[in-house]
Amino acid sequence: MPGLSPVQVRETRHQVQAQVVVYGSEVAVSVRRVVPNVRSEDVAASRGFYGLLGFEEAMDLGWIVTLASPVAPGAQVSFMAADLTAPVVADMSVEVDDVDAVYAAVRGSGAEIVHPLQDEEWGVRRFFVRDPHGRVVNVLSHLRQAQG
Repeated sequence: MPGLSPVQVRETRHQVQAQVVVYGSEVAVSVRRVVPNVRSEDVAASRGFYGLLGFEEAMDLGWIVTLASPVAPGAQVSFMAADLTAPVVADMSVEVDDVDAVYAAVRGSGAEIVHPLQDEEWGVRRFFVRDPHGRVVNVLSHLRQAQG
């Protein structure tokens, strides 16, 4: 993408720090977790199958179910037939510590914003962006983290 320089990455035990330079300004981003989102017309069947692999329900909002490993809670997968407020089901979700800074960097890069930055009633602030390969990424922060 134009304006993006190589990303410098430093891994820690629980998150990844990335320094991104966009149009001459640095943005420090901490990635908290990455979750694949699977479009599923039968969420109960998905829950049952992935339960066989050791996943347990971590969240059920009715339209989305997230399963997590009880041993490594950051290992997660989500299932939904459709997104509640967005026009598409994102291919993955990336939780960051500062979604507003990431949104500014992504907009500055010229990447396609698929769903605008907004606060959601279930406690996240998020936007969707299309990556260079056509995949849609849900970038989010939990509101309690975003507000302090």
